[in-house]
Amino acid sequence: MIIIVGSINLDLIANVDRLPEPGETVRGSGFATAPGGKGANQALAAARAGAKVRMVGAVGKDSFAGEALALLKAGAVDLSGVGESFASTGTALILVGADGENVIAVVPGANDAVLPADVAKAFLKKGDVVLLQHEIPLQTVEAALDAARAADAVSVLNTAPFRTEASRFLGKADYAVANETEFDLYGEALALSGRDRQARMRDYAQKTGRTIVVTLGGDGVLAATPDSFLTVPALKITPVDTVGAGDTFCGYFGAGLSSGLSLEQALTRAAAAGSLACLKPGAQPAIPQAKDVDAALAAR
Repeated sequence: MIIIVGSINLDLIANVDRLPEPGETVRGSGFATAPGGKGANQALAAARAGAKVRMVGAVGKDSFAGEALALLKAGAVDLSGVGESFASTGTALILVGADGENVIAVVPGANDAVLPADVAKAFLKKGDVVLLQHEIPLQTVEAALDAARAADAVSVLNTAPFRTEASRFLGKADYAVANETEFDLYGEALALSGRDRQARMRDYAQKTGRTIVVTLGGDGVLAATPDSFLTVPALKITPVDTVGAGDTFCGYFGAGLSSGLSLEQALTRAAAAGSLACLKPGAQPAIPQAKDVDAALAAR
C-alpha cells in the first residue's frame, strides 16, 4: 500500500507566451482548471503506476473540493483519510510559458489543517510506502516520518517546496527526493561538504545513512546511497508543460519501491514517467498510465 500524507489543490492555470518579469503584465493565451496539489498528484501517479493508494489530507467545504478530488476518485484512490476544513480548498495559481517552464503561487487553505493527529488515518503497517511533501504543516510531515519508522514502513520525502526549517528532519526519510535547486539550498542549510553536487550528495548519504535522490529535469536523475552512486537518464522529449513532472516521478518511484523494484529500476521507471508528464498540459491530467511508461521504456 502507498500512503500519501499531503496537499490537495485545485490548479488555476494560465498559458502565456513568456513568463512575466516582476511588476510586468503579460497577455494570456489560455486558461484551465485541473486537480493538483503535490500530495494528490503523487497519489494519482502511484495509482496510475498500478499501486493501491490511500490519501490523507483535507479539502474545504466549497465548490473547488469536488473538482480537486475528481481524478483521485476516478483513479480508485482511497479517500477515507481526507477530511473537510472550514478553510478554502488549497489553490495553486500557475503561469506556464510557451517553452514549458512555469511559475507557481500556492495558497494552502485546508492543507494547513492537516495536523499530526491526522497521521493516524494512514493506518501504517510494515512494508507500506509513505510519500510526503512540504505543502502541509512541517510538524505533520515530521510526525509521519516518525510514524513510518515506528511501523517499519518506507518513507519517501519530496523536499518541495524548499523550506529551510525542514532541514532538521530530512535525514529521517529513507529516501529524500529534491530537484537540483532544492538540494543545493538544503546542502547549504546542512553545511554539506564537497566541491560539487555529487560530492555533497555522497556526504549527505554518509552522514544520514539514508538515500538522496536529485532530479535534474531533462538531464535525468542522480542518487546517492551510503554505499553507491547512481545516474539515470531521462527520456529525450520536447516539453509542453513541466507542471507536475516531479510529482509524477515521486508517485512512480514510490510505486516502484512498493512493488519490489531495485533502486535503479524504480528510478528508471520514475524518470520515464516524469518525462512523459511533460508532454501534456496540467498536473494530474498529464500523469501517464503504466502502459505508456512501459512502451516508452521499451522504445528507448
